[in-house]
Amino acid sequence: MEPGTSFAKVAFEGGELFERVGRTLGVTGFGLNAITLQPRQRLRIHRHGTQEEVYLVLHGTLTLTIEGEEHPLRVGEIARVAPDVKRQVVNRGPDVCVVLAIGGSGSHESRDAEAFTAWDEPTGRAPQEVALPDDLPA
Repeated sequence: MEPGTSFAKVAFEGGELFERVGRTLGVTGFGLNAITLQPRQRLRIHRHGTQEEVYLVLHGTLTLTIEGEEHPLRVGEIARVAPDVKRQVVNRGPDVCVVLAIGGSGSHESRDAEAFTAWDEPTGRAPQEVALPDDLPA
């Protein structure tokens, strides 16, 4: 795992077909890719041995074809596909489609966070033990 923090930008127009955003950021625990499909463009039909994938539409409309059945997904919609299921990402629309594809295998540790009430607090607690901060003033 890379130390520290890193940043990247996903290109919404004129981006590469397949940007390995996770690699750019130094992510090693899961795959993170931005897929930019031009109108009528599609990727190959594929499946994975152990990796499940999640597709989040950031721009345009994605047609996610699962075992030959089409499922349209619009901006903000998200889908998960199990490893052994054949899938294809397709842009049937007239506009560019940008999708964030997240992939991983194995178990995820979802409860390893520590929460703090102040930046200078040296020891954290379980998030459930720390109240949410007040909203910012209007």
